[in-house]
Amino acid sequence: MKKRILVVDDEEKLRRVIELHLASAGFDVDKARSAEEALKLVDRADMVITDLRLPSMDGLQLLSLIRRQNAHAPVVVMTAFGTIENAVEAMKSGATDFLLKPFSLDHLTAVVTKALEVRALRDENRQLKEELGRRYEFDNIRGRSAPMQEIFSTISRVAPTRATVLLAGESGVGKDLIARAIHFHSPRRDRPFVKINCTAIPENLMESELFGYEKGAFTGAAQSKPGKFELADTGTVLLDEIGDVPASIQVKLLRVLQEREIERLGSNKTLHIDVRVIAATNQDLRAALEQGTFREDLYYRLNVVPISIPPLRARREDIPFLAEHFVKAMGAENGSPVRGLTDAAVKKLTEYHWPGNVRELQNVIERSLVLCSGDTLDADDIKLETAPRPRAQTGEHLLPDGMTLDEYEQSIIREALQRAEGNKSHAARLLGLTRNALRYRLAQMGLE
Repeated sequence: MKKRILVVDDEEKLRRVIELHLASAGFDVDKARSAEEALKLVDRADMVITDLRLPSMDGLQLLSLIRRQNAHAPVVVMTAFGTIENAVEAMKSGATDFLLKPFSLDHLTAVVTKALEVRALRDENRQLKEELGRRYEFDNIRGRSAPMQEIFSTISRVAPTRATVLLAGESGVGKDLIARAIHFHSPRRDRPFVKINCTAIPENLMESELFGYEKGAFTGAAQSKPGKFELADTGTVLLDEIGDVPASIQVKLLRVLQEREIERLGSNKTLHIDVRVIAATNQDLRAALEQGTFREDLYYRLNVVPISIPPLRARREDIPFLAEHFVKAMGAENGSPVRGLTDAAVKKLTEYHWPGNVRELQNVIERSLVLCSGDTLDADDIKLETAPRPRAQTGEHLLPDGMTLDEYEQSIIREALQRAEGNKSHAARLLGLTRNALRYRLAQMGLE
């Protein structure tokens, strides 16, 4: 579609020259000789070129009104009284560029082209942010089980605050997705979201990566560099796998949480930052406390709002809905003719233990879609890496495939609670435990 440019100037001859030039360059042009006329036409303009001196209103005042009425339209101001002060004031008020009369038509074309390119980039960026925000709406985080509904409720309550959140759960359960959902439902949604994978950064580089460094701080530091916390200022930081952070960095993270302050490596200057911290771990941090590998004061600073995300095998009722969602989403992306799953396929998926959780389920569905030749996924089309074996019948294996001892114990406790309909005393009797012993184990699981 042709772009429409509004030209505002009280000189009829100049308006006509600009109109003819822009029209010959392929643009539609509206003209206005006053601010009042311009405000009637600005809603449909893709861009505005206005003089700084108009009969009844200052060009900067008009610029302010245009920004309110059509915030996305770039505005170029032109004047015969060009000074640095005028240019600075216009740019502060939201102008995209500044033209000093007289100007060449080639220069006008270059300024218009640049301004429209900037608008296109901003529109694209805004659209991508909107799409990204929709991706993390609750409707797109599939989970109809009671534990997931409780997590959604917690997200709704905690997202508008700046409270620190600690996400706990096995690898692949969706901690990253939930962290982003918290960010995109918060007042910081338009600010940076910076994910820091603590296991991917070598220990000797972690301080400089997190907090930045000054020129000459170490060999090879040819120039200063901001750290990830600085880049996330006014936004949100996700500290993924927080349990792997070395003790020397834990002290500095504690300062960030307590004082909202950091210092670059090689600098004595204190920088104040405003970041919301979300931490995620697949480790038992309480065990790390007992072993002395994780600071107790940092743990309690992080554990303001704990959210424990259950593994997929503990919420099997979600598997059919997740599988259906992945079939539709990835089928559309890959051009697959598959539109659904048979009952046998759903049964096979539900019986599997999913050691890789939701991430593994997504990969299995994608692999099955690629290899399937029909329009429906059947049990034979579901390509699992190993056959599901709920329990070994020989002495060769004592645990179900893909499960650790702790996971198996937790699954038994959850099964007992389900049979007892949540009654802890009844569940304890089913397990041959005292009520206090069951309460202790539930606390260890983060369910008390």
